[in-house]
Order: sequence, then structure tokens, then C-alpha cells
Amino acid sequence: MSERFDVVIVGAGLSGIGAGCHLRRECPERSFVLLEARDAIGGTWDLFRYPGIRSDSDMFTFGYSFEPWPGDKVLADGAAIRTYVEATARKYGVDQRIRFGHKLTRAAWSSERGEWTLEVTRQDGSTTEIRAGFVWMCTGYYRYDAGHSPEFPGRARFGGRVVHPQLWPDNLDYTGQRVVVIGSGATAVTLVPAMADKAAHVTMLQRSPSYVLSRPAVDKVARALRKVLPERAVYALSRWKNVTLGALMYQLSRRRPAKMRAFLLEQVRRALGPEHAVDPHFSPRYDPWDQRLCLVPDNDLFKAIKRGKAEVVTDTIETFTERGLRLGSGRELAADLVITATGLELLLLGGCQLVVDGAAVDVPSRFAYKGFMLSDVPNLVFTVGYTNASWTLRADLVAGHVCRLLRHMGRGGARVVVPRRRVDDGEAPLMDLTSGYVQRALDRMPKQGAASPWRVKQNYFVDYWLLRRGRVDDPALEFRGVGDGPV
Repeated sequence: MSERFDVVIVGAGLSGIGAGCHLRRECPERSFVLLEARDAIGGTWDLFRYPGIRSDSDMFTFGYSFEPWPGDKVLADGAAIRTYVEATARKYGVDQRIRFGHKLTRAAWSSERGEWTLEVTRQDGSTTEIRAGFVWMCTGYYRYDAGHSPEFPGRARFGGRVVHPQLWPDNLDYTGQRVVVIGSGATAVTLVPAMADKAAHVTMLQRSPSYVLSRPAVDKVARALRKVLPERAVYALSRWKNVTLGALMYQLSRRRPAKMRAFLLEQVRRALGPEHAVDPHFSPRYDPWDQRLCLVPDNDLFKAIKRGKAEVVTDTIETFTERGLRLGSGRELAADLVITATGLELLLLGGCQLVVDGAAVDVPSRFAYKGFMLSDVPNLVFTVGYTNASWTLRADLVAGHVCRLLRHMGRGGARVVVPRRRVDDGEAPLMDLTSGYVQRALDRMPKQGAASPWRVKQNYFVDYWLLRRGRVDDPALEFRGVGDGPV
């Protein structure tokens, strides 16, 4: 006889641990288990081990709302984030609910039984079956086993080493080596200054630039507040301060893109000084926030460039050579180590196959209800963070709303909830970024509509009202009992 739980959470990363903590705090009567395909807590923050790995959102918004981030460091390193997630899991007893080495491969819903049957593969190749009233997918949105790695001409003849940051080898020694980092996103701008001191020289080779903004490494406001206020008050005030500033910057970017562009480029110009050109290396062709903004702490990227330990080259790759790379301009870059910081491969729901009453679910044809459920798919929720703010801000709101939904169903005796999109109000991509990793995956992701609750506003204040304060007995939701017929 297979085990049964009220809720099965898939993934023990930032979102999954947060979901478990919310269940322990707000729905203590619900039984649940976490399935984690890997052998450790942390998700992204355990997987990625490249030099300098850190958050690209401030820690007052990246930390959990219910568990203050310790200290006043703004952009924390991966090891510190992993420790924080592990400590939170232990504090709320969620670590005792995790089954490591368990990968969900197939989830089949039965309306007759009012539950999911989950097919799970263990690390040793054996399989098991678990039944669940609710499935909560906290698998993030990218593939863990491989990153995006374009086919570069001549790569096979390169005499050095080629590494993708997502698969960083243990004990890779690059001391005294010439390093080329291919890419211009958050990973690239993190790697370059982190490697610059040990390497002989680091070149960031980009086809096109990103907007880069420096932030102080330490939140001075939070540090001052700690002198007069208790920790939770400091955390709450700092969190709302940073949410507000981030939202204002985003709104200004969308409504006054020319002004925001001028502001961002001026910050780079001041950081680099007159001896280094801003255009073309830090002057993107797109408007601010068409793609994610890259944050760096205390101008570390610009300092490495000014010291001569790093440079940025904006060009295309014609081919790898035996000794490095030949560019479209004809220039040759010598390299001992090439790092392909070329992005992620998106994968929603961890690649799990969904089946409802014997029919396979075509996820790209479904619509996202409030950004966390799929139209016509019962008792399944998923967590996806913001594109323009901290992931955890939305993860926390979704977790709280799911717990409210579960309590509402318990009070009313409903066992099944299904989002129904009854009016066709058009469609739009689920994610609104023009970044390559997003555009490559849009045909594999669900859609969103034109209006609430089928539209995600990418606005914390709107979502705070909708998910924290808004009603859970939404007209778009159909509440059912077991045996009420196929969904």
C-alpha cells in the first residue's frame, strides 16, 4: 500500500523549504513530505558552486518574511544563503520531512479518488509510489542537469578547458591563467571580479551588454536601525524599504525608460572614470528591465576593470582556436580557461509528466491562475518568483495564499479545487522578459490572460493585496467533493 499525504512538496530549495515552513506554521494539521531529487537542501544555492556565487537580489527581500536574514549584508554569497535555508528548515522541523534522492517523474490525478498518484524514482534507480491530496511544485524554472551551452565553431580544437558555471568542477585551479568568460548576465558579472585576483587576467566577452548597477555591500540604514530597534522590526522596515525602492525603479524604467537609461549609464561612467568607455560595453540596445538588471556589490566589477585585472570585450565569436578565440572583428583572445556563462535552460515543473483522469496535460496550452495554478488542473500549485524583484517575495505570498486556500477548503468540506477560465480575454507569455533564456522556452510554458486572476502583474504591492488580503473563494475557482465526476 502506497503512502498518502495531504500535501507533497517537490523540491527542497528556497521555495520548497519556505512552503514547508508555512505549512508547519499555518496548517499544522496537514500531513506533508518534501521530495528532493538531489541529496542536499538548498536547490540553486547548493547546486551552483562557481567563484563568487551570490544573490542578485538584496537579502532583506530575498530572505523569508517570517525568518529575518541575519546581518546587514545586501548581496550574500551562496554558502551563506545555503546555511540560512538549512537553519530555517531545522528551526521549523521541515528538515525531518525531506526525502532526499527522490525525483518525481509522473503525477496522475484521479477524480474518482480525489487525489494524485506520484511516481517517484530514487537515486539507486528503484521506484516508489506516493498518493497526495495536493501537489506543490517548488522545482524552480530551470534544468538542474545542464545549462544552456551554444555550439561554438572550433570548440573541439581548443587546447584549454571549457567549463559551464552550472557544472563547476571541484577544485578547479585557475591561478595565473588567462580566463575568458562568455556572457553578460548576472553570472558573468559575478565571476569576473571573483576570479580576477587569482587569474592572470579575466575577459568578459559579450555579444551585447546588460545594464549593471552597483549597490553598497552593507545596508547602512539597517545597521543604523539596529542600534535602536529589535531585529524583527529592523528586518520588516528594511524589507519594505527595499521593496518600495525596487518597485519605484522598475516603474520608472517602464514609464520613463530614457531617464532611467541615462541614470544607469551615468552610474557606470562615474564608477569607471574617464579612462574607460561606457559605450558599447555597458550601453545595451534594449530599455531598462526588458531584461533583468545586473547588480554588483561596491562596484567590484568596475574596480577589477580599473585595476587592469579584467576587461570587457563586446564582439561576436567567429571560432575557437587552439589557443583561444577569434572574434568577428578579427581580434584574437588568448585563453587557458573559457567559461560559458551563456544562461539557463528553462524547465517548468521539473520536467514531471502530468496526467488528469487518464489524459496527458499539455502545459503550454494552459493558463496560469494567479501565477501559481494551471487552468483545469486540480489540486496542483507551483511557485515561480518575480522577474523584476526578489524570487522569495512572491514565493512567500504564494505560500501564504495556498495555506489560506487549504484552510478554506477544510472549513467548507471541499476536497478538490480547479481553476476555470470561463472567458477568453486574450493571451500573453507567462514571463515578460526579452532575455534569451526566457524567449527560448516560451513555447514550453503556460500562458497568462489579459486581466486578473489570469494575469501576473509583476508587482509586489498588487500581489500583496491579491494573495495576502484578497478572497480565496474566487469565482474562477471551482470547489468540488470527491466523486463529483471528472474535472
